[in-house]
Amino acid sequence: MNSSPLGVFDSGLGGLSVVRALWDVLPGESVVYFGDTGRFPYGTRSPDVIRKFSRQAASFLMAQNCKAVVVACNTASAHALDDLSEWLDVPVLGVVEPGVAAALAVRGEGRIGLLATAGTVASGAYNRALSAKAPSLKLTSVSAPLFVSLVEEGWVDTPATRLIAEEYLKPFSRAAHDVVILGCTHFPLLHAVLGDILGDNISLVDGSQATAQATLALLGAEGLLSENSNPKHRFFVSDAPQKFATLGRLFLGKDVGLPERISIDEY
Repeated sequence: MNSSPLGVFDSGLGGLSVVRALWDVLPGESVVYFGDTGRFPYGTRSPDVIRKFSRQAASFLMAQNCKAVVVACNTASAHALDDLSEWLDVPVLGVVEPGVAAALAVRGEGRIGLLATAGTVASGAYNRALSAKAPSLKLTSVSAPLFVSLVEEGWVDTPATRLIAEEYLKPFSRAAHDVVILGCTHFPLLHAVLGDILGDNISLVDGSQATAQATLALLGAEGLLSENSNPKHRFFVSDAPQKFATLGRLFLGKDVGLPERISIDEY
């Protein structure tokens, strides 16, 4: 048993959906979360800058004695995961491969779709992960950048949200899809609306849940699981702690108070 905390970082608040899934799957693990809210979003940055930011985030988590790092950001997973895996001495897990594996597990005879941000779609990370596991399958990728803003406004089920979702989801209804990956950590909060529009014949794969299950398997394989009866969770941001406190309840389902603001450039 290893009682050191599990480190999680994201470009902003979306990674809290991964934290919530981790709490469900790994209730005995303490979590240290860093949201780089001062430099959000990563999707508009170059790969080199994303790798730099990711190293700084990982360095901060290592300073908190974390035993493993979950990159709860699709853009950082796409551009920095290999770099972090080579650079760090602890296990590192991203969100892309777990999401693809989960989609393949529930796929029937139809195609697989991806709903993500423009940066994640452009990276091709999901295409590469799918090709590695099922070379003959083609991925239908749709970028839905407005979903991030809607979630951060708390508009998870409004008439405007539904209208925008109906437009974004049209490509999946035109072809024979039976599973769509939610390739952004903000998107699970829209699960009810998206599922209602897509209907019962298309399954939604929550990358956050898939990542939590993959983390459970990884920690078990490495002998790093903890069984803390009273785990301690800590939250840090690089800016706007009050916004975190406001939206944290939406993502986590409970109030976790103000996070601590840090200067990430020191790492």
